[in-house]
Amino acid sequence: MHMLRYLAPVLVLVPASASAQAVQPGNWDVTSKVVDLAIPGVPGFLARMIKGKSKAEHKRLSAGEGIEALLLPDPKAMCRVDTQRIGDGHYAQTLSCPQKHGEPMHITRTGSYGTGGFVGQATVTGTTPKGPLSIALEQHAARVGG
Repeated sequence: MHMLRYLAPVLVLVPASASAQAVQPGNWDVTSKVVDLAIPGVPGFLARMIKGKSKAEHKRLSAGEGIEALLLPDPKAMCRVDTQRIGDGHYAQTLSCPQKHGEPMHITRTGSYGTGGFVGQATVTGTTPKGPLSIALEQHAARVGG
């Protein structure tokens, strides 16, 4: 499962924003599902095992927090927000995320949001020691309790 280390920091990345639309306080899951991937050197059976897998990041929001609270990155990933637009029910973001070796991974995210969370897509691109990689994700945030 060596290639999962490339996915782990990516699956929970979602960057910060200026105040947008308020969401309900409580427990939320931000889930990322791998819909496609091309990672050089990964055996086909492993790529098939990874495709369709989901990972959830659990967040707790307080009263008055906006949608941007769901779009905060995992601090452990140390990603930098390169560009970001949030407004009128839509978001678009680009990020750079450092790797232990080599150039940073780049993430492009787009989607829509409302009081019930967000839904969107993310594309991760970068380079491994064996060549370029690409990962496509479906992402959504949903309230899971008070």
